[in-house]
Amino acid sequence: MATDTLKSTPGAGGATSGLRRLLLDNGALTALIVLVVALSALSGDFLTTDNLLNVGVQAAVTAVLAFGVTFVIVSAGIDLSVGSVAALSATVLAWSATSHGVPVVLAVVLSVATGIVAGLVNGFLIAYGKLPPFIATLAMLSVARGLSLVISGGSPIPFPDSVSHLGDTLGGWLPVPVLVMVVMGLAAAVVLGRTYIGRSMYAIGGNEEAARLSGLRVRKQKLAIYALSGLFAAVAGIVLASRLSSAQPQAADGYELDAIAAVVIGGASLAGGTGKASGTLIGALILAVLRNGLNLLNVSAFWQQVVIGVVIALAVLLDTVRRKAGATPVAAGTGGNKGKQAGTYALAAVVTVAIVGATSFLHGGSGASTAPRLGLSLSTLNNPFFVQIRAGAQAEAKKRGVDLTVTDAQNDASQQANQLQNFTSSGLGAIIVNPVDSDAASNSVKAADKARIPVIAVDRGVNKAAVNALVASDNVAGGELAAKTVAEKLGGSGRIVILQGQAGTSAARERAEGFAKGLKAYPGIQVLAQQPADFDRTKGLDVMSNLLQAHPDVQGVIAANDEMALGAIKALGSKAGRSVQVVGFDGTPDGLTAVKGGTLYASVAQQPSQLGRIAVDNALRAVHGKKVEPTVKVPVKVVTKDNVAGFSG
Repeated sequence: MATDTLKSTPGAGGATSGLRRLLLDNGALTALIVLVVALSALSGDFLTTDNLLNVGVQAAVTAVLAFGVTFVIVSAGIDLSVGSVAALSATVLAWSATSHGVPVVLAVVLSVATGIVAGLVNGFLIAYGKLPPFIATLAMLSVARGLSLVISGGSPIPFPDSVSHLGDTLGGWLPVPVLVMVVMGLAAAVVLGRTYIGRSMYAIGGNEEAARLSGLRVRKQKLAIYALSGLFAAVAGIVLASRLSSAQPQAADGYELDAIAAVVIGGASLAGGTGKASGTLIGALILAVLRNGLNLLNVSAFWQQVVIGVVIALAVLLDTVRRKAGATPVAAGTGGNKGKQAGTYALAAVVTVAIVGATSFLHGGSGASTAPRLGLSLSTLNNPFFVQIRAGAQAEAKKRGVDLTVTDAQNDASQQANQLQNFTSSGLGAIIVNPVDSDAASNSVKAADKARIPVIAVDRGVNKAAVNALVASDNVAGGELAAKTVAEKLGGSGRIVILQGQAGTSAARERAEGFAKGLKAYPGIQVLAQQPADFDRTKGLDVMSNLLQAHPDVQGVIAANDEMALGAIKALGSKAGRSVQVVGFDGTPDGLTAVKGGTLYASVAQQPSQLGRIAVDNALRAVHGKKVEPTVKVPVKVVTKDNVAGFSG
């Protein structure tokens, strides 16, 4: 029979050998203890009740996904589709309940059924279609994400209020996502250790041919295994959407990798036959503790990815060392070492509490700094515009003697929610947020409001939540200027296409409104197509390349930012600046260079550095109780080849 846990061989060793064996057999738990102790020593904000609850909330979605993936990996399979299935299930729930009036209970059933059906399709392709699990689930990853975008139209869908309570707290302090994680973890443990299908997973993972010869219906069991993975993915998607108060079609992008990492870090082998729910939970907690602690220590999001990659590699290396150390298998489902495991976990808890309690004295006597601490959460730092906002904010903070922590959400609304939670639990003086999605940021901003922490929104607003101020360019007026600029360049008549920004953001919505208003004055301008390219240069290149196939006679392009405009210029090639006039938005350094070169006719230039400076200034005014205007507009101007030399963003 395949293995569930590993047990050391008897023989020489003594106390040193026993300790070495204990550490090897409980490597993930040891790593978690070391992390908690180290972060408690390095950051006085880590070891607080609010922050530890944050860690639980931030681990919840990954853990629930990982419990489902554990079933698959134990049976020597892989499931790359769980992130996309989670997004699809949440989208189905929101779409059916909000847009089509389906009763919420039935909508939840449809959502869960969607996850199960996706899992069954995976299982059928693998068991009966003989496709490798990697290929079958990779195909489902694409199909599920595509269906999520089709159903939602690419825009977030508000989540039903009755289901959104899953993202709230119970009794005002215990987060519901943590309860869901515990319940799903117990269910996974029961399935793995107490059921026929659980024993089948270990048998198939240990030796599929032997399992078949022993009378196990392997193909039917695989159907059930992947269906369970889909079920857990659906639950994770509902919990994630509840936290964000909206179903995001791009939600949980890349989460399948975190889920697989959590399972592997928790001690499961990708070769199959080994793994348990408790190990998976510890793996998910390690990832959450790492991200939380690195956020609190103001480590770059880019370096966070490096650290997490190293941790995954070390986990696999530890698994290899453990196997070479002479461990002998214990049959899955046997209970001979249950008491020993429980004792190990209890001892680990006692040791952790004792050491952490001692390290807390390192922070207990330190005097509080008189300078206010601010947090800035940017939607992404892969865009020059937001890099300039950061530079302006950091320059103003340095000038004012303020400690500014900057985080990068990498265009992930869930990751930004985690970062804002960390800011709130750290007791910062004020928070500055540039939302990934205006709806998804609302719950996090409400939590900051409840903690009496001022919040300043920059460039994009926050829906359904109160902020002290919105510092932004007048996007509507800027959109009108862009439309007027391209229309006048074309002599009042011509054929154009519009590249829209990321759906759901206030900047994209307001700029599109401005484009529409501006074009009303020019009836001779024909809009051939409007397509989203998500403020991204690569997507701007791809979308423009596709539009050129359908509309080779296009004469003008309006892009909602310079990055998309530069992508469009690349697609247009020699046409850019000659037969096709392109107008961008933002006035980024690359955009202004293209204006000088003549390929970009104009950019409606914001002043991103000014946005950052003014946001910090308003945050400090709010901290000191001074009056703050609800909306602070930073003027925009059209920059062309004629005036670009005198413009400094």
